[in-house]
Amino acid sequence: MNTKIILASTSIYRKALLEKLQLPFKCISPKTNETPLKDESAQQLVLRLAQLKAQAGVELFNQTSCQQALIPAVVIGSDQVAVINGQIIGKPLSKTNAVKQLQQASGQSITFYTGLSVIHNVTQQAYSIVEPFTVHFKELTTAEIERYVDLEQPLYCAGSFKSEGLGIALFERLEGDDPNTLIGLPLIRLIELLKRHDIKVL
Repeated sequence: MNTKIILASTSIYRKALLEKLQLPFKCISPKTNETPLKDESAQQLVLRLAQLKAQAGVELFNQTSCQQALIPAVVIGSDQVAVINGQIIGKPLSKTNAVKQLQQASGQSITFYTGLSVIHNVTQQAYSIVEPFTVHFKELTTAEIERYVDLEQPLYCAGSFKSEGLGIALFERLEGDDPNTLIGLPLIRLIELLKRHDIKVL
């Protein structure tokens, strides 16, 4: 019986990234508490949340029916945070906050940490990693920042930009192993973890 692939996320960006691998998969939406723990680092946070999402996805998949629990599947969980000057920054949710975030980032570097966890629903074998990716920003004027925010409306993106879109105009350079990490799913590492579960892309 073929092992199914389940993405424990409703993110349209992660879904689009996973589609690049041309493997059949389904999305499910497990509910997890994403509140950081006291004194938890960014790396610890994303690793824990990725594991929680994957495990919650396993439980949700297994509960869909009695027979369903017998169907082998690997569940992918992922989470991401952005860090600037040692501080975790979230989604701006408003134009004012987006402008402030980009003003703070101007001439600076933002590191994104993406947690990735892949769990087998039957064996409970789990593999997890944290993948960093750093964005180095140009020196930006307030006019440039406001024009960018008006054009792309990155209000629900941590760091207030969309690297897959016009956000590329904000950067001096990118530093990391896999540009997909910046969007939310490190495909190179994911391919490695899927292979450990005997799922090959090629």
